[in-house]
Amino acid sequence: MSSTPRTGDTVANPVIPGFHPDPSVCRVGDDYYLVCSSFEYFPGVPVFHSRDLVHWTQIGNALDRPEQLRLPPGTRPSGGVYAPTLRHHDGRFWMITTNVSGDGNLLVTATDPAGPWSDPVLLPGVEGIDPDLAWDEDGTCWCTYAGVGQVRIDPYTGRTLGEARGIWSGTPGAKAPEAPHLYRIDGTWYLMIAEGGTERGHGVAIARGPAPDGPFEPCPANPILTHRGTDHPIQNTGHADLVQGPDGSWWMVLLGVRPQGGTPGWHVLGRETFLAPVTWQDGWPVVGALSPELPAPPWPLRPGPGVPVRDDFAARDLAPHWISLRHRPEEGCTTGERPGWLTLRADGASPAEPGQPVQPTGDAGPAEPAEPEPAFLGRRQQHVSCRARALTDPAGGRGGLMVRLDERHHYAVEAVSGEVRVLARTGTLRTAVATHPVPEGPVVLRVETAAPRDRDDPRTGPDVLLLGVEERDGSFTELAALDGRYLSTEVAGGFTGRVIGMYASAGTVHFDWFDYESLDD
Repeated sequence: MSSTPRTGDTVANPVIPGFHPDPSVCRVGDDYYLVCSSFEYFPGVPVFHSRDLVHWTQIGNALDRPEQLRLPPGTRPSGGVYAPTLRHHDGRFWMITTNVSGDGNLLVTATDPAGPWSDPVLLPGVEGIDPDLAWDEDGTCWCTYAGVGQVRIDPYTGRTLGEARGIWSGTPGAKAPEAPHLYRIDGTWYLMIAEGGTERGHGVAIARGPAPDGPFEPCPANPILTHRGTDHPIQNTGHADLVQGPDGSWWMVLLGVRPQGGTPGWHVLGRETFLAPVTWQDGWPVVGALSPELPAPPWPLRPGPGVPVRDDFAARDLAPHWISLRHRPEEGCTTGERPGWLTLRADGASPAEPGQPVQPTGDAGPAEPAEPEPAFLGRRQQHVSCRARALTDPAGGRGGLMVRLDERHHYAVEAVSGEVRVLARTGTLRTAVATHPVPEGPVVLRVETAAPRDRDDPRTGPDVLLLGVEERDGSFTELAALDGRYLSTEVAGGFTGRVIGMYASAGTVHFDWFDYESLDD
């Protein structure tokens, strides 16, 4: 992932920008490792490495084989893989998570966090989402999950040991006690949870007790972190995990969002991973200021490699930041068919084909997607302002660049022989916004996100998406400027963020290269 820039004596927050929610972190010696949720995308559970808690590089995905991650064709948007927990114990890394669309709770292990990770051990006796792992002094493994319930497990077989029981439900009246993490610190057991829901009411609460199963005494200052009811630029703060820095200080990783535009504020990048300092008073953690410009930690910063602007698809294997919808069949996504090009192959309707009937959806109706979906390969949008470009050869097919929130909310600029068109899907509405003739052969398609053109109206959206084509002389022909609010969580719902990438909606489409660059100041 792109390195977090440093400005003077500060570093930029979020430390992992874009759709990287539900962070869980562990320290092994001088190294830090972190995982996030991935929902309906494959591969699942991105794995990051850092030496300073500030700069993070993606080194792999914990669930990168079909036998590890089964996402059926009917997997709905914001289904799939929910909040993971990452821990290191007895010389191994342990990652536990929930596939709500497939195998339920599962656990994988690795000696190298870059992979390979084991085949999953299933946990049918663990009934809640957001599972956590902790080991006591006797080696007993405790699994705590949303609710907040707890049961002892054998992590090698997945068998539960004894009865599950509720141990703490957070602040009275607060909804959605979830994301539990259990720690033993200086002889005391701490249970930290998220509560209030993952929207504007999100917060972090903590309790402590003499044993991993309590009884637990809540912190009198709960919630120890929340931005609810404030005008802070970082909102929805919660789902946190604790870790010690290189100097022994304590830090918290957590998710938050950055709403843009007028009222009520729209966030489009998804829930991102932030960092905040922690001190201790009277045996309780106190969370320091969480801000877009974080005071630089008091140790040397060690940036890792960033993601290059251009991927020319010269390598046999795709970089770990590339994600696909639900699965990635080799015949539908390959760099081996046409050397130096990415080939996507699909059959079905265009993602916003005008004139097609929209299938009804609902609890009693068919699962999404209602229409055939395109072959898709994308990366998370990580910057408020950015530009994506791709040299596209539609060959005998149809495809191009898409900015996707889910099946019912996406914009695309699409090439077919002799023509480029802009397509939009917002809820039940699908339309071809613009068309433009182009010469036969490869064409450079382009998408940019830009600041709204009217910032004084309280209804102003978060951004504007500019979609078009680059002419042979390098000039940009803008075909459409579309309101970004319709690709936001506040409009579409769900738990994900924007993903920008390439697709084939019919036949075979080749891509020579893909560029993604930040336009943020």
